[in-house]
This record gives sequence, structure tokens and C-alpha cells, in this order.
Amino acid sequence: QVQLVESGGGLVQPGGSLRLSCAASGSIFSINAMAWYRQAPGKQRELVAFISGGSTNYATSVKGRFTISRDNAKNTVYLQMESLTPEDTAVYYCYGDIIPDGSRWRRFDYWGQGTQVTVSS
Repeated sequence: QVQLVESGGGLVQPGGSLRLSCAASGSIFSINAMAWYRQAPGKQRELVAFISGGSTNYATSVKGRFTISRDNAKNTVYLQMESLTPEDTAVYYCYGDIIPDGSRWRRFDYWGQGTQVTVSS
């Protein structure tokens, strides 16, 4: 069983910073890609940042402010968020495109439980 567990959310003032972490655990053969999504109240879930191998991609709204990185040895992905604004307030979800052990190379989508990020003065 593969699990993704996020941490690092919280309340921060506008202009502040936060770092989110997401650790993948369980019987993992390999991780193809990981990403961060977010969902604000009344809005659809949207892709924030994506990392696969050495490639990254960002939503236009966070480009230049957020940085996604990955520690392959720890099966962990991070999202460093700078210059936060109230528009960044949302539940942030970790996503993993993962091949579990014993799956015969089948890839599965995994999601974390979400962590709340609130930007407010």
C-alpha cells in the first residue's frame, strides 16, 4: 500500500513563506512524477507545480514565487512558497504517479489527504 502524507501547511501573513512536504511511503518500485495541486473554496482543483525527472512545470499564477523540488532518496517532494497572497489560500494536495512493488510496471495515481494553507493578516 502506497501513502502520501503532506505536512507544513498553516496560517501565514501576506508576503510570507511556507514550505510544504509530501512523503511517499509503502511498497514503491518507482516514482515517475510528483506534483502539488490546490483547491480553494468554491473552485476546482488546479495544478500548482509538477516535477518529473529533472523537469518542472508551474501554474502561471505561481511562477517565480513557488519552487518544487524532490528528494529521491527520501521519496519526498517539497513546495517552497514565497511572496504568498490571500489568493494562494487553499487546501494543497500532493499527487504521485507511482509504480508500486509487484504491479508489473502498472502506474497508479495517488493523492495525499491535503494540507490547509491560509494567507491572511
